[in-house]
Amino acid sequence: MNVLARWNSQSLARQFLLIGGLVSMGAMILVGAFVVGLIETTVTRNSAAATALYVDSVIAPILPDMQTNQILDDTVTHALDETLGQGALGSRLISFRLWRSDGLILYSNDKRLMGKRFVVNDDLKTAFAGRMVANFNQIDDVESEAERASGKPLLEIYNPVLQPWSGKVVAVSEFYEIADEFQHSLDEARLRSWLAVALFTMAFFLVLSAIVFRGSRTIDHQRRDLTQRVRELSDLLAQNKTLHTRVQRASQRAAALNESYLRRIGADLHDGPAQLMAFAALRLDSDILIDPAVPGNTREREVMAIKDSVEEAMREIRNICNGLVLPHIEAADLPEILQWAVKAHEFQTGSRVELSMSSAPLQLEPPAKICIYRFVQEALNNAFRHGGGINQRVTETLRDECVIIDVADSGPGFDPKAVSRANIGLAGLRDRVESLGGRFTIETSGRGTQVRMSLNINIMEQA
Repeated sequence: MNVLARWNSQSLARQFLLIGGLVSMGAMILVGAFVVGLIETTVTRNSAAATALYVDSVIAPILPDMQTNQILDDTVTHALDETLGQGALGSRLISFRLWRSDGLILYSNDKRLMGKRFVVNDDLKTAFAGRMVANFNQIDDVESEAERASGKPLLEIYNPVLQPWSGKVVAVSEFYEIADEFQHSLDEARLRSWLAVALFTMAFFLVLSAIVFRGSRTIDHQRRDLTQRVRELSDLLAQNKTLHTRVQRASQRAAALNESYLRRIGADLHDGPAQLMAFAALRLDSDILIDPAVPGNTREREVMAIKDSVEEAMREIRNICNGLVLPHIEAADLPEILQWAVKAHEFQTGSRVELSMSSAPLQLEPPAKICIYRFVQEALNNAFRHGGGINQRVTETLRDECVIIDVADSGPGFDPKAVSRANIGLAGLRDRVESLGGRFTIETSGRGTQVRMSLNINIMEQA
């Protein structure tokens, strides 16, 4: 398994280089051996045919009618001795035999073999069938001990002797030619054949290797791109899972938060306007307004007190309504939204807020605009209530496709661990921001508090 895993881990180019190299080497050896063998057979046959034709042209006039004379007389034997022992044939042929179809040697330059009978081998049978046989350095016949002992490269030729007028094979001449030049030519042909096969195989393998390497680089590049895309998709899935978890958490707490908002509104109405209206109602039932004996200026002061109480109740009701009703922010841009939230807080509290904004244009969806407005509104209210409104600051920046809003003050700070999870202000802000895929953080110390929200534009669009 380790070897297979290691092999699969290699690139396609390396796998092809190894397997393709072995296959190409094997193919080169097989093709080379086949081509060289074919060339050897062809060259041997052509060279033997030329020699046989020459020998036949010299020997044929000497031989008698072999169909009527089954043996050679002394005159023919002497003529053959002289012809084969001198001249061109004497230097080229190391031995010569004339065979009869029954395996009898009619003539041989080795006189010990004349008149002996041997088993007819396959080469003789082929020659008596009318086909020439040529072998190079394959001397394995029983009667060829002298040729084997010579140690020279020999071309063995079996050539059929034909009757001139009928073309019938009447005998077979066997002779051995000294083949020094033939061996040199054959070695040169072998070398050239192997070089040609090797060069062709190498060129073919190099061309295929170039194509495979190019394809392998393309596949590796696409594999890296696919791995990168899979990694990016995995990151997006993880982000979506986190976002889904945040949305679920926000949805689960939505009902409880809405109920808490309603209780806070009810508490604000009960503790503020309701108390003032109750005070005005009680004063309306007092005897001061209906008793004629009460001086006029006293009744006038009582009426003014009731009027002030009613006006104060109406003013608090308006303030509560202003906190609940959003301005028309759908068509507004981010700077306008921040300016409205800051001005509304300054008007209601009489405090001063420093506003700093980036100059980069930005298009936001309505849910993001509402989230930013409520975040600034609630964060400034907390800074005024719990931080005394000291050095209140709102900062907007754009960084790495993220909108970052910071609301800070220089108040005494607080302990975040001491804040209850049920606190609807901070909990509401956190859930608003996280429901859009954003991040909500609080940093506080004795030198002040900073509340930050960050919305990623791309994730916010998906949300």
